Amino acid sequence: MIDTHSHLFAEEFAEDLPAVIERARAAGVSKVFMPNIDDTTIEAMLGVCTAYQGYCFPMIGFHPTSVDADSLSRIHGMKKMLSDEHPFIAIGEVGMDLYWDKTYLKEQQKALDIQIQWALEYHLPLVLHCREAFPELFEVMEPYRTTELSGVFHSFTGTQEEAERVLEYAHFVIGINGVVTFKKSTLPGILTHIPLDRIVLETDAPYLAPTPFRGKRNESSYIKNVAVKLAEIYAVDFEYIDRTTTNNALKVFKMAE
Repeated sequence: MIDTHSHLFAEEFAEDLPAVIERARAAGVSKVFMPNIDDTTIEAMLGVCTAYQGYCFPMIGFHPTSVDADSLSRIHGMKKMLSDEHPFIAIGEVGMDLYWDKTYLKEQQKALDIQIQWALEYHLPLVLHCREAFPELFEVMEPYRTTELSGVFHSFTGTQEEAERVLEYAHFVIGINGVVTFKKSTLPGILTHIPLDRIVLETDAPYLAPTPFRGKRNESSYIKNVAVKLAEIYAVDFEYIDRTTTNNALKVFKMAE
């Protein structure tokens, strides 16, 4: 299994990261992909990726909840890290989030568009965050629908109609995490209409821990609970979910096994 979205550099793991990594390996996690938050988190993220080189892989991006009136200069400054020898496997985590505040809607859209341009320029996948903002996000994405732009719609919790809109982006997959295990989640029903070859596994650790760990700190080893739930939904065995989602992740992130 590959955890395609895990913030193991977060302070929640400062005390026991080696044990967290060991549990992930024991659970069958072969790689962990780590989305950045903003320019203040790059150093910590790269530190973890250096310590666990070949296991943890970094992305670079500016999260929409970090966007404010003065963010564009910070975002432009981050581009300098995309040198010829850069270590980043994707542009992320980027996108739109209007759940908490709509003040910087236009700034979020501008930030997203800038980082889409990075993804195209450097031939990197895009890892998208979208919360209460699908119309506004698709407004930015629409001009790129038939381009080579690829990536992951991370932590999908939208409607059936929104899922169908996502699937129109032929080079994108959908990231499924612990939310699918929640008792009142509508995801199981929606997933029956989404081909398994368009799905990747993720945790979003330390957030969104699956049942039976809901409310506790999430970690990459818990991705196994997500895979087990997907096996139930798709009526296939666990090994098939493991193999298929791993291949999907390797393809979209342009990596070899």
